[in-house]
Amino acid sequence: MGLLYLGTPLPWNEAKKYADHVRTHGITQFLHIWDRLKDRTGDELLWGDEVEYMVVAFDDQERSAKLSLRQTEILTKLSDIVHDISADCPTKYVTRSTTLILLTDNFSVAVPTFHPEYGRYMLESTPGSPYTGYIRDLLSVECNMRYRRALARTHLKPNEIPLTFTSFPHLGVQGHFTEPYFNPNDAVSSHSFFLPEEITNPHARFPTLTANIRSRRGSKVAINLPIFFDEKTPRPFIDPTIPWDRNIYKEDSDAKNGAALPNHIYLDAMGFGMGCCCLQLTFQACNVSDARRLYDGLIPIGPILLALTGASPIWRGYLADVDCRWNVIAGSVDDRTEEERGLKVIPKSRYDSVDLYISNDGFNRPEYNDNYLPYDESIYDRLRAHGIDDLLSKHMSHLFIRDPLVVFSETINQDDTSSSDHFENIQSTNWQTLRFKPPPPNSPIGWRVEFRSMEVQITDFENAAFAVFVVLLSRAILSFNLNFYIPISKVDENMATAQRRDAAAKAKFHFRKDVYPPGRSGTSSVASSSGACSPTDGSLRKKDKKMRNCFPRSTLPEDGFIPHPPVKEEYEEMSMDEVINGKGDNFPGLLRLIYAYIDTLDIEPRELTKIESYLDLIRRRANGSLITPATWIRNFVRLHPDYKHDSVVSQEINYDLLLAIDEM
Repeated sequence: MGLLYLGTPLPWNEAKKYADHVRTHGITQFLHIWDRLKDRTGDELLWGDEVEYMVVAFDDQERSAKLSLRQTEILTKLSDIVHDISADCPTKYVTRSTTLILLTDNFSVAVPTFHPEYGRYMLESTPGSPYTGYIRDLLSVECNMRYRRALARTHLKPNEIPLTFTSFPHLGVQGHFTEPYFNPNDAVSSHSFFLPEEITNPHARFPTLTANIRSRRGSKVAINLPIFFDEKTPRPFIDPTIPWDRNIYKEDSDAKNGAALPNHIYLDAMGFGMGCCCLQLTFQACNVSDARRLYDGLIPIGPILLALTGASPIWRGYLADVDCRWNVIAGSVDDRTEEERGLKVIPKSRYDSVDLYISNDGFNRPEYNDNYLPYDESIYDRLRAHGIDDLLSKHMSHLFIRDPLVVFSETINQDDTSSSDHFENIQSTNWQTLRFKPPPPNSPIGWRVEFRSMEVQITDFENAAFAVFVVLLSRAILSFNLNFYIPISKVDENMATAQRRDAAAKAKFHFRKDVYPPGRSGTSSVASSSGACSPTDGSLRKKDKKMRNCFPRSTLPEDGFIPHPPVKEEYEEMSMDEVINGKGDNFPGLLRLIYAYIDTLDIEPRELTKIESYLDLIRRRANGSLITPATWIRNFVRLHPDYKHDSVVSQEINYDLLLAIDEM
């Protein structure tokens, strides 16, 4: 969530007066960073993950599971003890069922760090120090994640559990879903029917962000998810739990005036989206050019891994006909006015999929950026006049069409040569599938890329598997000069497809057919680009002992000509199995590309076995032999003896589901 200032946040009617000030000085701050660091190169691979937990309090007598709102107290305890704990990976930890879980890999891990998040029941954790390119770091991820969970658990109450669960099934259900209970009628920042004010982190930034989104928009946020129609679900489905006649806030009539749609689950607050948990990865690139290449390369991967990690089929106590959280978060922070939404002045929420490829690589054809892209022309002209190229200027001026949502009175005037706070005010509230991250001022950190689409998984093994997969894929993209470009509009279609029920097993996704550089087959591309073999004398070169971060740019064929068939011929619809595991000789599949990259590394057999166990999870998820968490959760509910086949997830089902997940 980033740095939380101690200051006075301005309400929207005051904050909006400073919107142009923040944008102007934010761009000035970016230009200072650009001038200092645009030529920086040679940075090693440093990377890390962010895992978010929700703290759930179990009541075995009532057979209920509720969200524990003790975030501040828990974080204080964790902060107090991190200086005194051993950094050795634990050899065991205990579940609520008192089963001992042995950790067989005896890695040494850095002391992790814990951070606040939007929901007062949430904890965000990071490794404590970045991972490097060494294989031992890659293989320590699961151990580190287990350590973080065990450490958090040690400092909770006996009945409290830190779960890596994307969306709490009973968030917003009438009755008590928090511990302690608070009345949603007092939701002064969101005006929600369902979520009390106390669900939100008490730091002034969070309720101000919530209130200012509502104020700028001119109404409450409105998210409608299609209900999953089971045998006894009423048709049409009109949610009986919505307080249709409540009259506390002026927006209370919105629901019956069309905001709440028939046959849908209605969500009306930022907390439904920003209260979700996810898994994110950030990579430091060799230089700004490689950061832009990696950013573009991972854009088409975002929807694929969203579908493959789908884990959120229950919302406000109902089974939904979706598997993923993405549209919920997008809607939860959609601050566009009615005019901006209706006239498509701004086509998307500020939390949505990427709108523009930004690399100057020769593979990036103008035809791929085929979406309408609103951008601030004055900012674009300023960036171009400063010598910044067209694509990066459009990227920044597109981000800066947004208003700053939270302005602290104490930080209005800043030293633009040493601060990036105004820049980050806009940058960090554009929540997209990928984030291109300039270096912070006065920091050793380089140019970075953040991968943001994945849902958090139930177990540490699963989260580690997806982390390892993305890390290795990122190296293959850069090492082999892979080309994943398809039109941005098709990436958007894939994002919509990814959220459908059973998308990983049943849906088709647009994906590029030929991913190798021009004039090269899979074998020649691997050989000449990776350094595994010498392209001149054919003798074997020494394999890399660590994952490299700096790779040569893609080169033109000998005749200098890159063939450009019609864009429509470059991609086709593929199943998840085909995207991940390949399509015979026609398409290698992402796993084959990763294994080709692994062949360039000096890896011990024991290490390779561990990596293969992670990749096997990805392979099985893709071919359908291992179902997604969303499918498992939906099946659990539908087979529960208390389920009435009416799409309703009762308190007892919710309790048993979360208990089963903890014991897992």
